[in-house]
Amino acid sequence: MTLSEPALLPAQRRERLLADLRTHGTLRVSEIARALGVTTVTVRRDLAQLADEGAIERVHGGIRLPRGADTPPPLPAAVEDPGRPAGGDEATRPAVGMVVPSLDYYWPEIIRGARDAAPDAGVRVVLRGSSYDDVADVRRQASWLLETVGVEGLLIAPPTVGDEAAALISWLAGLAVPVVFVERTATVGPYQEHVESVSTDHAFGASLAVRHLAAEGHRRVGFLASASSPTTAAVRRGWRRTCTDLGLDLDGTPEVISSDHREPGWGDDVDRAIDACAATATTALLVHSDREAISLIARCEERGIRIPRDLAVVAYDDEVAGLANPALSAIRPAKYTIGETAMELLSKRIQGGADRPVHRVRISPQLIVRDTSRVPGPR
Repeated sequence: MTLSEPALLPAQRRERLLADLRTHGTLRVSEIARALGVTTVTVRRDLAQLADEGAIERVHGGIRLPRGADTPPPLPAAVEDPGRPAGGDEATRPAVGMVVPSLDYYWPEIIRGARDAAPDAGVRVVLRGSSYDDVADVRRQASWLLETVGVEGLLIAPPTVGDEAAALISWLAGLAVPVVFVERTATVGPYQEHVESVSTDHAFGASLAVRHLAAEGHRRVGFLASASSPTTAAVRRGWRRTCTDLGLDLDGTPEVISSDHREPGWGDDVDRAIDACAATATTALLVHSDREAISLIARCEERGIRIPRDLAVVAYDDEVAGLANPALSAIRPAKYTIGETAMELLSKRIQGGADRPVHRVRISPQLIVRDTSRVPGPR
């Protein structure tokens, strides 16, 4: 590339960019940024102005001269066109960033889905782990991907509760690169416009669990979930709404928002839930997540409570539910599909630019019936 002079004014940058584009036919955003010594955010601002003026056309991962303009001959067949969305060596593909709150529970399958979809999108994934509620760390990871790697889009699962999280979401929504939220939804601005997202319909998943338990004859279905999970609110909403819709008795039915299963208070919380079930003749529980459900069943066994004859249990997540003894019935979010769909959505946003309508994709989970929710023979 010939873009090499430092400290150019914006107009000079755009002039050099067009000159180099006439020579090469297509350019990638990351290549332009490296050659000019500026961030991809700066480059995208220049490209936005040039596109508005009709001087360039956007293609996947980069730009080209408008059709019919003075372009060089086509690239030889042996040379891959960098504007094509797929193929080629992974190291040569444009990068997109992915920031997730966990690398060892729930999220690995989402990551796999996104990575498997990346070649067809013509990109590669650069992964960063953060935490569920550390706003500063999420912003730090995203900034590193933008400024150091020069990613051309972000898949991210930011915190969504509180003023600091709201400021982070506004910052993400205002970036010059496309952003897709994964397993998170949010709105921004004075008109509460939606951020592009792909998420599980967790309330529907809870509804599946309650309807299954009601079909098994249970008239009181309790709820136990960790306060630390961002999914708890949606699962609780679906549980409560479906109990009401089915006419199940909610008056006095246990509803326990517990500490994390690794914290000292968890044992007291699970005993409180079991005691409340016995006191109210509650015969079924929806528990979020698998780890809490497995711990609950172990405590029930210690107290002589038979699963599922005395208490039926459905877990939410299905990460390790099938490995429990007895095997846990569970709601299974389509985690691989979440990652795959998020990558496809990001790719279309990169190609479609600002004119593409904002998409919010909600994917339904499945009910997996195992041993903890269906009693053989009459109750």
